[in-house]
Amino acid sequence: MTLEPLETAFPGLVGSPYSVTSPIAREYNCIAWAAGRDDVWMWPDPGGFSYWPDGVPREVSVEAIVRAFELLGYTMSSSMDFEEGVEKVAIFTRDGKPTHAARQLPDGHWTSKCGKNIEISHLLRDLEGDHYGEICRILARPRQ
Repeated sequence: MTLEPLETAFPGLVGSPYSVTSPIAREYNCIAWAAGRDDVWMWPDPGGFSYWPDGVPREVSVEAIVRAFELLGYTMSSSMDFEEGVEKVAIFTRDGKPTHAARQLPDGHWTSKCGKNIEISHLLRDLEGDHYGEICRILARPRQ
């Protein structure tokens, strides 16, 4: 993904201090990347084509995504602000369906895997808009 289509999909990136942090990789997606994995495509597809944790409903819902992260030690948070020693994940939704997840880095920026494309470091709200929708949940756990 070149920068022009990236900035077209996410106009909030224009003029923002974001950077591309990986080449294109098709083996994993944003949910896996936010969960700290780069070896599986994680999605709660009802057909069972993607990796999904046992015991979590295979339904495309915010609740299913949240439950998967709870198994990793995350709990609901009321703040998207940086907190020393805390790792956060933001869940995005559009029309009531989950679309994206981003993970907060130790420096306070956020990291996202853009579908089957690249990873970027960015400010959290820069990805809100028509493509991913809005942030609907923030989860947190002690940084590991």
